[in-house]
Amino acid sequence: MSGLLEVIALHPADAERAEAGGADRVEVCGSLDDGGMAPTPQLVDQIRRATSIQVRPMVRLREGFGTDGGEAVRLRGLMSSYADAGADGMVLGFLNGLGDVDSGVIIELIGDGNWPWTFHRAIDACLEQEKAWAALATLPRLDQVLTAGSARDVEHGLTDLLDRAKGDPWAASVIMAGGGLHPDHVPWLARSGVRAFHIGKPARPGGSYKAYVDEALVRSWRTLIDDELRHRVRAATA
Repeated sequence: MSGLLEVIALHPADAERAEAGGADRVEVCGSLDDGGMAPTPQLVDQIRRATSIQVRPMVRLREGFGTDGGEAVRLRGLMSSYADAGADGMVLGFLNGLGDVDSGVIIELIGDGNWPWTFHRAIDACLEQEKAWAALATLPRLDQVLTAGSARDVEHGLTDLLDRAKGDPWAASVIMAGGGLHPDHVPWLARSGVRAFHIGKPARPGGSYKAYVDEALVRSWRTLIDDELRHRVRAATA
């Protein structure tokens, strides 16, 4: 049983090394300001040419998790350019002024596409989590939710992540744990049914984004995730 491992890529070299280490997908960011901003279509094209694994660019142009009608036009244009550059899917997520999932804006943005997409960590900023997850379940082609279970990090949100995965099979199927993820979290998450994991700093020497992704570090995460998921399967069938 193999889980999904996604690695943040800022350069083509990151994507090459992530693939060599066994990653399944890269999340492409133009910068990591405020948790990640949209890359240029040219960068997506370069990364697509550098790797054969899945590529999902971040679709976000401003601080926070809101947008408006004028920016939505730019975002749709970006997503079209990303798709033309070979992106397999997108990473996006917007909230309204009440701190709820902005389903109307999201449906408007994704309506022209046919690709799967990830709702990013905007979910962790929602004021009413039950309402937010219910809204996510209605959105078309959503196949991943990147969440730490907390607006801070996985360390602070781990209990909530475990409870949600154990109590909601659909949530367990779409949760991609990330945001301060540590190796010690993986066994707990795997036992709760989580199969997808996202890393940024842990894929780099010294945990620094000034360094390229390191193949050996990615490989260590690949091995850990697969070992824990195999252990879960053996325990379930014993």
